[in-house]
Amino acid sequence: MLILLLIFFSGIIGTSNHFIGNIEMSKIIAPSILSADFTRLAEEVDAIKQAGADWIHVDVMDGHFVHNLTLGIPIVEALSRTNPPPLDIHLQIEAPESFSDKFIDAAGDSILGITLQYETCRLLHGSLSRIKARGVKAGVAISPMTPISVLEEVIEYVDMVLIMTVEPGFPGQKFISSMVDKVSMLREIIEDFPNRPLIQVDGGIKLDNIKIVSDAGADSLVSGSGIFGTSDYKETISLMRAEMES
Repeated sequence: MLILLLIFFSGIIGTSNHFIGNIEMSKIIAPSILSADFTRLAEEVDAIKQAGADWIHVDVMDGHFVHNLTLGIPIVEALSRTNPPPLDIHLQIEAPESFSDKFIDAAGDSILGITLQYETCRLLHGSLSRIKARGVKAGVAISPMTPISVLEEVIEYVDMVLIMTVEPGFPGQKFISSMVDKVSMLREIIEDFPNRPLIQVDGGIKLDNIKIVSDAGADSLVSGSGIFGTSDYKETISLMRAEMES
């Protein structure tokens, strides 16, 4: 029974600096599937799973909020059939509240959470509540130029806050180093909340900066080309963990 409760409340895995019972959990590495080779999607999913990935981060873009057009419901359905690590879906789209249920259904038993983009969600509180009512983790993401002060009214309702460290829209961008201070500030703020949501960071995360972001307080680190652009996913993920623990 204790093990079942741990799994339920931690969403399969937990976080460092967060405690479930008396157990301290480790940092989360979530490869961004957008940087994978889509001609070998099932093989890529299996490769990162065997390499030790905790989650798969899925960036959904509609060509409106951002200029890029990426993964849709059929790809998420295909991912769910590959026995993947838990799917962490970020809706970088207009009116994400209109699509959250559809992506939850598409991911099926593989779903971990849905993250809504603050700048595009008109009914944020109600949308987060509806996601959580489905038994799915609910997150909110903010772009680099959006201040963390906008989260004041929603932090207590979310399971995760995603700090974008590049402008939303395209993989392979350069990490915006000033976002490290933003992560540190958010860490200080959420320590006062009983739910203590996870802090996720996405954008330009690679071996040469993962430690500074982790040390600033990030719990979940998303990396696209930083993992898929290397020749040995397992070695890269192991080196990333070593960097965070050093």
